Amino acid sequence: MATAASAVGLGNIWRFPYLAAKYGGGIFLIVYLVLVVTFGHTMLMSETALGRMTRKSPVGAFQSFGNSLPLRFGGWINAMVPMLIVPYYAFIGGWIIKYLYEYFAGNTAALAGDNYFIDFITSFSSAEICFIVFTVLTFLVVLMGVGNGVEKASKVMMPILILLAIVIVVYTIAQPGALEGVRYFLIPNFRKFSLMTLVAAMGQMFYSLSIAMGVLYTYGSYLKKDGDIEKTSRLVEGFDTGVSMLAGLMIIPAVFAFSGGSEDSIQSGPFLMFVTIPKVFENMGLGNIPGIVFFLMVLFAALTSSISMMESGVSTFMDQTGWSRGKCSVLMGMIMLLLGTACALGYSAWSAVQPLGMSILDFFDFLTNSILMPIAALSTCLLIIKKAGVGSVVDEIRSSSRFKSQRTYTFFIRYLSPIILLVILLSSIAAAMGLLRI
Repeated sequence: MATAASAVGLGNIWRFPYLAAKYGGGIFLIVYLVLVVTFGHTMLMSETALGRMTRKSPVGAFQSFGNSLPLRFGGWINAMVPMLIVPYYAFIGGWIIKYLYEYFAGNTAALAGDNYFIDFITSFSSAEICFIVFTVLTFLVVLMGVGNGVEKASKVMMPILILLAIVIVVYTIAQPGALEGVRYFLIPNFRKFSLMTLVAAMGQMFYSLSIAMGVLYTYGSYLKKDGDIEKTSRLVEGFDTGVSMLAGLMIIPAVFAFSGGSEDSIQSGPFLMFVTIPKVFENMGLGNIPGIVFFLMVLFAALTSSISMMESGVSTFMDQTGWSRGKCSVLMGMIMLLLGTACALGYSAWSAVQPLGMSILDFFDFLTNSILMPIAALSTCLLIIKKAGVGSVVDEIRSSSRFKSQRTYTFFIRYLSPIILLVILLSSIAAAMGLLRI
């Protein structure tokens, strides 16, 4: 449940609907589902099995097979990804806390204003306070440990998240005009398929399933020897894909019903959640209740993912330094506060700082998701093929699983997975250089 919760986050709630809308709706959904049950399943089982096999977080897992420079690099690149993502992720989590607070305060009309979101994120003091609150919430759960904190929090948060999502979906699709959005999202139009549909679906699956974030190594190292890796992986895929589809059914039909489904409104990325959706809630005429329910759900999703990424960093520091959980949690907390504050300043006092022409937050997002994650996952593939041995990983999975997908797994990990990862990496770099439009 904790691993499934780590996979469900902000990428499911706003990124998936935005990409699905932009790249063909139903055809994007089909491509995404195929990739999840093949490539995604392969990488989920690989990282989980390596974590359980070695009983180590990413750095220790790689070094269990030797101490050469490539192995040290592979381990640390996997460990660094969550450490770099969680600070800016927590900063965005602060936005959710702000909106939830305002809905509880009854400021529904103000949140629907055209400039509210921009005014908020460019106000350093307000954005920083909300970011700190979110960071402290994450820190406290991780400090309590896996059993007392992460696992218990996930067992409560995940079912509530699903329940809240279903309630909103039922209400949304009952609105006039919403069924047109449902058709667009669920019924494939093969004429809309393109290379960009495939690339975007691969990138979203990669980001959404927590692959190459060190999380699966860490949670795998906690998994008992009789824990069914194959079944666990399917559970993660099911939860993650289910929440993504619920998010699509919440947001895309809502935009069709209240904004006419225009390209400008449906393809606005983060603005879809923080600008368009508050306008939808205002038009509903039900006061602050829809906003409270929705942003409470998003807060749960963001917290479970943030917890898992911080836990991965804490576990790595514990393995490498021998320090206590408390001391390593404080160290990760300091990293989060330092880098997250830099992201906050990037929208205010440091707005002129534009690495590669991006804001500080966008730069961290590009560096981690478009560069480091594909490299980290490729390192995992090479570790299995060259050092651990495909047979050894298969035996680890088979020791507690029926492993019905063994043939598919072997084919993907040996051949297709490295190719797919290279496609993601090269296409992302090409897009950043303006050579490819994504």
